[in-house]
Amino acid sequence: MNLDLSKEANGVTFLPRTVAQSMPFSSNEFPKILNRFSVKPNSAEAKIMKKTIEDCTEMPASKGEQKYCATSLESMIDFCTSMLGKRVEALSTELEKETQLRKYSVVGFKKIGGGEVAVCHMLKYPYAVFSCHNVHSTRVYMVSLESAEDGGTKAKGVAVCHTDTAAWNPNFEAFQMLKVKPGTVPICHILPEDNIAWLPN
Repeated sequence: MNLDLSKEANGVTFLPRTVAQSMPFSSNEFPKILNRFSVKPNSAEAKIMKKTIEDCTEMPASKGEQKYCATSLESMIDFCTSMLGKRVEALSTELEKETQLRKYSVVGFKKIGGGEVAVCHMLKYPYAVFSCHNVHSTRVYMVSLESAEDGGTKAKGVAVCHTDTAAWNPNFEAFQMLKVKPGTVPICHILPEDNIAWLPN
């Protein structure tokens, strides 16, 4: 399978919670945000930032799902521990070396956790922002991957398999690619390197 497991954002870091909470982060305050980061209103960067704010704060949650926009590490941990309890572990995909799109083979996998999981997806923004959600009816696997290129580059991928997709949008990209309908088969994907799966420990 062809996978791009590389980081989606470019080396941005979290702000401390107190600083993040003082920053405007809504579509209503978008002109103020652009001004703070000296970004021109009609630039490509402005469009990306606007989409991040809309996806993170305005997109409704699916039935039974809880969503949260984490703008600091502390707020991410608070959300995940409120879902999963105080003892949690964070897992992410690990690459042997930086990579772009590469053809990988699965050489092994192991189921981890018992079905409860919260996943945080990094979004593109001037500082670290994650869209987090608790995911029901989900299995998590650690997957060993090996590339036929570059002398067998290895990766450990965190794979998330959604077993109940009945309420998902029929136009979701995975359904189109697999030529299936919602609720018919599990949908699995490997998280990019800067996404995080949180599980009870």
